[in-house]
Amino acid sequence: MAQRLRGRLLTALSGDADGSPAWVRELAEGDDAGHFAEDGAAWTVHASMATLVAGIRALLLQALHPGAMAGVHDWSSYQRDPLGRLAGTVRWVICVTYGSTEQAQRETARVARFHARVEGSYVDGRGADREYSANDPGLAEWVHLAFTDAFLTCQQTWGRSGPRGRIPGGPDAYVAEWAAAGRLMRVAEPPTTAAELRRRIDGYLERGELRGDERVREVVAFLRRPPLRGVAGVGYRLLFAAAVATLPRPYRRLLGVRRSVLPVVTATRLALALAGSALASGDGRPAHAWARDRLRRLEADARTA
Repeated sequence: MAQRLRGRLLTALSGDADGSPAWVRELAEGDDAGHFAEDGAAWTVHASMATLVAGIRALLLQALHPGAMAGVHDWSSYQRDPLGRLAGTVRWVICVTYGSTEQAQRETARVARFHARVEGSYVDGRGADREYSANDPGLAEWVHLAFTDAFLTCQQTWGRSGPRGRIPGGPDAYVAEWAAAGRLMRVAEPPTTAAELRRRIDGYLERGELRGDERVREVVAFLRRPPLRGVAGVGYRLLFAAAVATLPRPYRRLLGVRRSVLPVVTATRLALALAGSALASGDGRPAHAWARDRLRRLEADARTA
């Protein structure tokens, strides 16, 4: 059972049942240390099992921006191939976090090429017609904010050291580090502190730029019960409830979701521990292990230069 669970998790996270597709192995290649320090804030947060909840939370929050929602509705294949879309997003995050700067830039360019065709129109939170493009820095900012907030919040809730989550340098260090990823996606001035992150997100709400509508309800319904069966389906529904539990009330209200009356935070801590054990039970290597190979090679080259 553990091996079956491991295979499903790795397929969802990397698109490969062994967890080592070509792009993961390429983390050992390259000629520099990449954008983020080894075992720093970004490395730590993105290696945590809490990311399983954070991904769902990020998608929920992102859906509240009608421009981002229009792109998902008009162009995304999430209903036909939810795991494929997830694996594509995970690939970008892993390559940017652990790869060389060349690999990070190459993966960012791959995403940009896909986004280049994603455009259309939508009605904004105030009822005005607007044009959108997935490469619009304004929409990229909202996606970056939602992602950063989700991964920071879930690490603080379910990180390895308990409710506070031990992030090297603290929450501000993660927000400041991951700002580099925002700049790669053309976000002009990403936040660099946790307080600024929260102010920027709440600003969208206060200005009336977010809304819940029929499209949002469709995405929420799908995210609540995607086509997953058996243990995977039961486990996912727990993670969904956990993601909802971490959202502030105004955002839950727009999404049309409620916190579960069950102790989902505690239950999720146990579920993430089980998932972590399943992933560790095989012979595969985590992404950061390949990145360490690159760093050790670079250190050895520097000593012999």
